[in-house]
This record gives sequence, C-alpha cells and structure tokens, in this order.
Amino acid sequence: MSDAAASQVPLLQALPGDEVRQIMWRLSDRFDLQMMIQATRAVARGPVARLVAQGGRNSHLWTDAKNDLLAAFDAAGITSGFMDPEHGGYLSGPKNLAAALMAFELSWVDGGSATASLAGNLALSPIHERGTPEQRDHYMSACVPPAAGEPRQVQRGAFCLTEPLPFVGVDTGVLSGKVRVAQWRDGEEPLLQVEKRGRFITNMDYANFVVAAVDTGDPRIKSSCMIILEETDPGTFDRGAPTQKLVHQLSSTRDPIFNLQVPASRIVGGYTIENGVIVPTYSHGQVIEAVFHRTRVTVALMTSAKLLSAIEPVIRYQRGRFRGGEGGPGSPRYDLGLQMKEDALHRLVDIWAMGEASASLGFAAARLFDEFDPQEREKDRIFAERSVRGGRAQLRALREVNTAALEYLGQLARPEAERDTARTAELAADPLVAYLVSDSLANVLCPACKLWNTGNGATMMREAVSLMGGYGITEDCPGFLGQKWMDAQLEATYEGPEAVQRRQLSVTMTNELFLAQFRRWIAELRALGGELPGTGACSLASAMELWLWTLRYLLDAVDAEGRKLYRDQRQGVTFPMADALCWLLASRYQILDTLELVRRGPDNPALAEALPGLTRFFADLCHVQAARAAGEVGRICAELAFGYLRHPDWDTGTGCCYADDDLDGMEGVMPGIAAVATAMGESVGEDGGHADKAGPCVRFGGYETYQRLRARLDGCLAGARLAKDRAALALAQVTIPEALDYPQ
Repeated sequence: MSDAAASQVPLLQALPGDEVRQIMWRLSDRFDLQMMIQATRAVARGPVARLVAQGGRNSHLWTDAKNDLLAAFDAAGITSGFMDPEHGGYLSGPKNLAAALMAFELSWVDGGSATASLAGNLALSPIHERGTPEQRDHYMSACVPPAAGEPRQVQRGAFCLTEPLPFVGVDTGVLSGKVRVAQWRDGEEPLLQVEKRGRFITNMDYANFVVAAVDTGDPRIKSSCMIILEETDPGTFDRGAPTQKLVHQLSSTRDPIFNLQVPASRIVGGYTIENGVIVPTYSHGQVIEAVFHRTRVTVALMTSAKLLSAIEPVIRYQRGRFRGGEGGPGSPRYDLGLQMKEDALHRLVDIWAMGEASASLGFAAARLFDEFDPQEREKDRIFAERSVRGGRAQLRALREVNTAALEYLGQLARPEAERDTARTAELAADPLVAYLVSDSLANVLCPACKLWNTGNGATMMREAVSLMGGYGITEDCPGFLGQKWMDAQLEATYEGPEAVQRRQLSVTMTNELFLAQFRRWIAELRALGGELPGTGACSLASAMELWLWTLRYLLDAVDAEGRKLYRDQRQGVTFPMADALCWLLASRYQILDTLELVRRGPDNPALAEALPGLTRFFADLCHVQAARAAGEVGRICAELAFGYLRHPDWDTGTGCCYADDDLDGMEGVMPGIAAVATAMGESVGEDGGHADKAGPCVRFGGYETYQRLRARLDGCLAGARLAKDRAALALAQVTIPEALDYPQ
C-alpha cells in the first residue's frame, strides 16, 4: 500500500475492549452479564494465572493449590452462575450465553480452569433439563455455595458418561454400566444396584454426587437411563486412578468405579411402573440429547478465547524481537521488530480473523439457545396438553407444522411490500412454527461451532505458537500459548469427536427449513454488500450459492459406478460438505457482528474517536476471513462436483476428441478449430497417436451453472488481499498495553 493511500485509512488505535465486545456480542443492555464477566475475569487473571505461572500445570494430580480455585469460583459467583434465582442463583432465564461468557473468560488464561467450572454445570444439566421438580430443587440448591453462617457444605457434581471401552467416545449408545433391581418389596420404592466404570471423568477428586449413564441389566427395567449416585450411598464409590493428562491439568480427571445401591427415585426424570416393569421417563440418550444440544457451544468458545488471547502476546513478541541488538528507539528494527516483514503480519491477521469468526459463531449459537430454550419448553407444554407423548409421536405432530413453518420462511424471503402481512403475523404467533424454525437452525449451529471452532482453532493455535519462535513452547511463554495449543487438542474431542459433529451436520444441514433460511441469508448478504462493501459480504454470498448448488447436485447425483453420492455412509461426500458449511457460517456471523458495531457503535460516546479505525479494521478482518471461507468452499465443491466423474481415457473417451480427418473437414466451416484442438491435445491421428497425457479433456455438459457460479466467486475475491494489507498495517501501528495483564 502506498504511503498516500495508507494515510487515508482510519487507524486501529488500541486493541478492542469491553465496550466493543458488548456491542458485537449483544451485551450492552445486560448489566448482570457485564458484572459476571468482570468477576470471572478477576479470578482468571488473578488466582488462575498465578497458579499456572507457578507451575501448577506441571502435575496431573489434584493439589491443595488447585483445590483453592474452587473457593475462588464460589466467591466470584462462578459456581452459582448456572443456578436459577429460586435455587439461590442470581441470573434469571436461560444461561447459555452466561455459561459461554464465563468459559470464555477462564479459557482466556487456562482451559483446565474453565473445564473445572463447566464440569459442575454439566453434572447439573441432566437434572436441570430432564430432572423431576424434586431433583432440581434438591441438587441445584445444594450446589449453590452457602451464605455466610449457613451450616452446610457446597455440593459438587460430576457427569459420568464415557467408559473404558473401545470407540465409546464415538458411540455414546454403547454402555457397559448396568442397573438392576436389588430389592423390590410390595408397596415400597424399588432399590437399584448400579455398576459403572468411568473414563476421563472430570471433578472426581471432589465430587459429592455423580450423574451416570447406565443401561438396563434387568428385564424389570425397560431401558437405559441416567441415575444420580451419591458418595454416601451403600457400596463402592471409588474415585479411581488419576488420568495422566498432558493438558487441562487445572481440572480433576479420574477413572472412577461405582457399585452402589440407590433408590429408584434417583433416576433422572423419574419413572413409572407398567406391568411390573420400571419404565424410566427418559432413556440416557434422550437426556444426553437435551444436554449436549447446548453444552457443545460453550466448549467451542473455549478455543475461540485462546485464539483471541494470543494476539497481544504475539504483537509484543514481534515488536521486541530485536531489541537489545543493533538499532535504538525510533528505528524500524527497534520499534517494529519482526513486524517489518509482511509475512509475520499477514499470518497474525489470519489468526485474528479466525478468532473473531469463531467467537462470533459461538456467541451467536449461545444467544440462539437462550431464545430457543423457552420455545422448547412451550412446545413441551403444548404437547403435554394434547397428550402427545414420546419422541415418535412428537415427530409426527411436528411434521404437520412443517408446511406452515416453510410458508412462514417463504413469506419472510419476499420483499416486505409483497408479503401477506396478516398471514405472516399469524404464522409468527404460532409457537410450534417458531420452535421448528429455531430448532432447524440450532441443530446446525451447535455441531458447526463445536466442529469448526475447536478443529480449525487448534490448527490455528499452532500457527500462533510458531509466530513466537522457540519462545512459544516454553513454560514462561507470555500468554501461556504453548499450553493453550495443547489444551485445544483436547477440546476438539470434548462432547464427541469431530466425526460426531460432522455426522449430525450431514443430516441437519439438508433440512428444508434450514435451507430456506440459508437462501434468505444469501439475499441479505448481497444487500449488505452494498451497505458495507468492504466486508467481503458479496464474496461470502457467492460462496454460499456455490455450496447450495453443490449440495443440490450431490443429493441427486451418482458416481461413475452408479452409486448414490449423498448418503449416510458416503462420508467422503457428506463430511467435506459439512466442513464447507462451517466456514460459511462462521464468516457470516463475523460480518453480522461487525455490522452491529457499525450501526450501534455511534451510540457509545466512549468509542467516538476510535470507532472509524475499529470498524475499518473489523471490516477488513471480515473480508480476509470471507476470502478464506470462499477458497475452502470452492476447493471442496470442485472436488466433490467433479471428483466422482471418471476421467476419460484414450481407449474409451475418444468421443470427446476429434480425428485428424474430421478436423480437416470442419476447418472450412469453423476456421481455426484444427489449430485449437491440436494445441489442446484433443486430436487423434489415423494411427491412434495422441498427446502425451492421461486422456481427452473432460467436457462439462450440465455444469454450466456451476462454472458460472465458480467464475463469479473467483471474481468476488477482488479486494481481499488489499484488505489484508490494511489489516496488517493496523497491526503494525496499534497501541498495546505496557505489559500483559496476567499473571499478577
């Protein structure tokens, strides 16, 4: 960029602070969340950071110093942040965004500390989502820290799903843990015998109760279930051997063994008795579905925090790299260090852009679930009134509403002047329509952010570490980047490895309700490209059109052997399309967050001077990320659209070529065709001679739309590298604090 052009670009004055994040992540009117963030941050950058700096991660054992963090969590309100006010908490309503923000703040410093906090919430989630009123009241209240002078100890829980079995992390339906009837006297509650061996169970050093998944081992119990085990129950409550982790050492992880007798009232959600058989209200799979439907989002944001927390340490390292050698203050070598080189800046721009995109995707999903939770509860209430019970019955009932939901989305897709206003309002007021629309989106965003944030985030954390040189893999690396890189590898496997997320996406992303919303997003991005032309919105819209065309093609196409391409077991097709969709989603929500800053930033007087530089920089990051997303989508779509065609060879594919004699005859009608065909190696001589290549070039009959979309996408990338240059210039000039604010 020329000096004259650079002087016209608004400068990024400082790293974005809370005022910016509150606008982008929609927290400006949530004073309760703002205070919660400050309290959590004080713990993360105080006790947690000091413990890491003092070598607390050097042992996988649970120590007294680590145990002291629990008291810090209690005092800061982190422990009770998950509870409802009636149980002693302080936040009303759904807690998805609140939990995500707490995990984000803790993971900014150390992922293990976030896991220790979240594991308690995970243990309570089955009870909160599917427990009986009595179970919720008892356990939620017990896990709130006692008030001053209150004569009780806070209770802490653990969630025990995984077992020491092959592939158990992939198939949560495989359980070796069993529940049997130990004693059942007439007129009395059944007493159950529960046997369970856990693997990689968090919080086990100090858990007072465990919510365990077990299968039925008795014909008098109909199905699997989740059941609550307490340390005082008769039998064996063995906390097990510590897991020798390389990561997340600030959380407690063990392999426990349980063999306990518990009353049947501990079955999560309760039970009924039918013909002498105990019928749990929910199987363990139904409970897990309700829990993991939400909690994956929080884990996804743990990796986002790592990426964004790496920016300041890398800038600091790059600028100070050569200080102490040749050149004094005021010289480029002293002031800029490695940032004199474009490569160092461009790579850091990529890290920041991906960090922003992953945070935008994760927080959008968290906000969606805060909206979705009451819709789901209203759906359950309606079905209870109508006596619609059981998963299959509910699915049948919802299919009848599906047409109305599609009609509603169709109305929204029309220009406002062409909508049937009365009908749109009527459909919008139907709670089942609202539920279906949100559900179709939630079923995509949840696995998408877990897959993309942690998988690509772990890869990008490696890039951040590499920008620190050898310093990146030392214990005293500023920002603990080496530890964060290793922690990210574990987060990619939490709550189901990547194959599980891709499997769910391959099913949910073909839902017509989701695709109807997806098509509307394309039109919205086109319009947004006119309002904010520097964000790459048009590039993203073109990439979304290409993805949509490819999906439609794959749903109907067959390969060269006549086998259907898009089907459950064809994961070489379905999984890459899921990956491509994740890139699109992350970039879209990043652009929407930047749009929010552009529209609402002027309302905050504290941002008046800095806002032009902030909006320009965030728009450039959007453009960089949109170009990267477009490139990934283009690559994947090209491989899938053409990769399953058989390449013609000279023996069977000569119909695609021209014989030399034919070319001579055609030359009089189409002058120059012989020269073109010969130059491209598309001619075959009388003796069968041909160009030295695999076979005739592939013809593209039926792919005209694809070629048009791909050409449009490539053209839409214009300006993306200029945006990267501007962002790099901003990084070289932005002011950073004198010192990192942790450890303290």
